[in-house]
Amino acid sequence: MNPSFSKLPISFSIDKLQKELAICETHLWTPHFNTNRYEGNWTSVSLRSQSGLTNDITSFANKAYKNTDLLDRCPYFKEIMDWFQCEKEAVRLLRLGPQSEIKEHVDNDTSYEDGFFRIHIPIITNSEVFFYVDKKRVPMKMGDCWYANFQLPHSVENKSTEPRIHLTLDCIRNDWSDKLFTEMGFDLEYSKEKVQYSEDVKQQIIAELSRNLSEVNAKIIADLLAE
Repeated sequence: MNPSFSKLPISFSIDKLQKELAICETHLWTPHFNTNRYEGNWTSVSLRSQSGLTNDITSFANKAYKNTDLLDRCPYFKEIMDWFQCEKEAVRLLRLGPQSEIKEHVDNDTSYEDGFFRIHIPIITNSEVFFYVDKKRVPMKMGDCWYANFQLPHSVENKSTEPRIHLTLDCIRNDWSDKLFTEMGFDLEYSKEKVQYSEDVKQQIIAELSRNLSEVNAKIIADLLAE
């Protein structure tokens, strides 16, 4: 099985990240729409969204995305985006307030095996932030660059007195990323196989799909129940 999370072989300037964060701080942070998933304060600002607006923080697969006006004022964030030589969907700043928690959940179709990868780059964090994927703590530090399989159960606790802020990029897998992930130790042949889920993970996926029931989601649920 491929790693549930992995640190990419690149890091970014903490000083430049935080200077551009200061530019974005002048914009209103939009509360995350999944209110049942968190306690406290979880907000976001978009650098790339479906509508091109900074307060559009939704992220849906196979949709058209465009840069927001805010990105024009953030050349270092744009430089980071350009480092990833692949198509990008949503690009956002995610802010988890002090003493706040993102409850354990799963995000469907968000693993490298699904042709998608979400990148987290911590801009502000500390040792009292606990980020878990598949029950294991991810040791994220400022300026690091991390991939995680968010198809697996994941959660975040900010037990500190300051916000935790990450730059996140939703990327589409391609030949360039395949080369990168191979160098990181991923087995791309495994990616082509059907992923087997534990019963707990399967039930969480079904619960997430049931919240937005469609013909496609209903078929996925039926396939999961038939396993």
